[in-house]
Amino acid sequence: MNEKLVQQIRQCSTLPSMPAIALQVLELAQKDDSDIAEIAKVITKDPALSSKILRTVNSSFYARNQKVATISHALVILGLQSVKTLVLGFTLVSSLSKQKSIGFKHLDYWRRSIYAATAARTIAGRVAQVQGEECFLAALLMDIGMMVLDQVLGEEYGRVLAKAASHGDLTAVEDAELGMNHAQVAQLLAEMWKLPPVLAVPMAHHHDSNGVEDAMLRELARVVELAGRCADVYVDEEAAGAIKAVRESCAAHQGMSEADCDKLLEEIGERTREVAPLFEISVGNVNFDAILKKANDTLIELTLNTQRQAAQLQEHANTLQVQAANLQEQAAELQVQNQQLKVQATTDGLTGLANRATFDAFLREALSVCSRAGRPLALLLFDLDRFKSINDAHGHPAGDAVLRAVGKTLLTIIRKGHMAARYGGEEMVLVLPGVNRAQAATFAEHARRAVEALAVSHDNRNIPVRTSIGVAVYEPGGPFHQAEHLVKAADLAVYAAKQGGRNCVKVFGIKPAARVAARKSA
Repeated sequence: MNEKLVQQIRQCSTLPSMPAIALQVLELAQKDDSDIAEIAKVITKDPALSSKILRTVNSSFYARNQKVATISHALVILGLQSVKTLVLGFTLVSSLSKQKSIGFKHLDYWRRSIYAATAARTIAGRVAQVQGEECFLAALLMDIGMMVLDQVLGEEYGRVLAKAASHGDLTAVEDAELGMNHAQVAQLLAEMWKLPPVLAVPMAHHHDSNGVEDAMLRELARVVELAGRCADVYVDEEAAGAIKAVRESCAAHQGMSEADCDKLLEEIGERTREVAPLFEISVGNVNFDAILKKANDTLIELTLNTQRQAAQLQEHANTLQVQAANLQEQAAELQVQNQQLKVQATTDGLTGLANRATFDAFLREALSVCSRAGRPLALLLFDLDRFKSINDAHGHPAGDAVLRAVGKTLLTIIRKGHMAARYGGEEMVLVLPGVNRAQAATFAEHARRAVEALAVSHDNRNIPVRTSIGVAVYEPGGPFHQAEHLVKAADLAVYAAKQGGRNCVKVFGIKPAARVAARKSA
């Protein structure tokens, strides 16, 4: 809220004030032991006010069967709330009508106010709202903040009003231009006048009734908010938008059909023409049928536009749905492609084993983990025996078939957490974290036999396959601390297997003298 503007309002010398007689009646009515005779005596002191109240009570607006001749009788027949509303309404309208208008149309203001007040009381009767009199007065005064802003800002406020296409747009324009709106000003004035919440809250929330927390006060504010929209039907130059808004609100909150809503608007017009002269406000002889006839073409266009917009929104939603499906499909394709690229980047294309780069990274990481955990790690290096002879005798496609068969075999015998990789050429390797020397030797022999059992067929010829396997094992406290050393040891073991007649397993081991030398050098 604009605190500077609040101070200007509080300090304004021409700010509307609560008439003395209204204050007296309000104070007396709020007492638990209200004395009807005393209230009647206060009202009777003002003959003009008494006359207006009696004329109003006996008018069709209240539809009484018996004539009311005195204020005391009116208080008994209608009740304190109805008479209090009339007192406050008449005295405030009479007092406020004397305010000089600077930046806005004074007559339009009072026309809208009396239409809204009548609408509020009529709607309250339709929805069985027992506080219809409070709805009438709150709606009559809800836009008083406009009059206050006019007094404080003058022509500046007139320029703000000119930017609002309709009354419904006004609060947003005021907030943007002034940092405060007329509903907030009405709340400020209600506090200064010490009006009860049943009046102050609907006045403050006649543009946002859903913002009221108390359920009873929210219903009052909702009635007053709808009443303002009904008033717009009669005061707006183009009423089609206001009619559409009233129909939608009545359907949403009161469950009214379009026909029932139109009957309500017609009744509001008739009752306003009856009550407006009692408040010395001129509304002319406008009826709802004439307004509706003028607005029908626009309403039809508004309906068609709504339907077109709904169709466009549905079409847009369908398009978005298709786009979402396409994006989902593309995402799935990208995921597959990414997986394929990952496989291509980490896998040997011929054998399906991990490639050299993947092996190097895995061995370094696995060796580091085992070293920290104090666990062993075995490395098995396979070198296919006389592989060149296979290529020379059967051709390179036959050699490729042998490599694929061996790779498939190694993949079937390793366990979870192990790795099978192509080291290079006809050399393949297994990394077995957690496997000690004895287990590695047994596993290597099992692998050798599995390779030896292969029956690789190419061009209707069986190709025997044999392999020499070198085993090197990292053990806590052992001589190997780097992956390169382990690979070198496995390679030396392969060389020993080749020298030992091929198709066998050799486990790398350091002789006692060499082990002592290795420890000294370490």
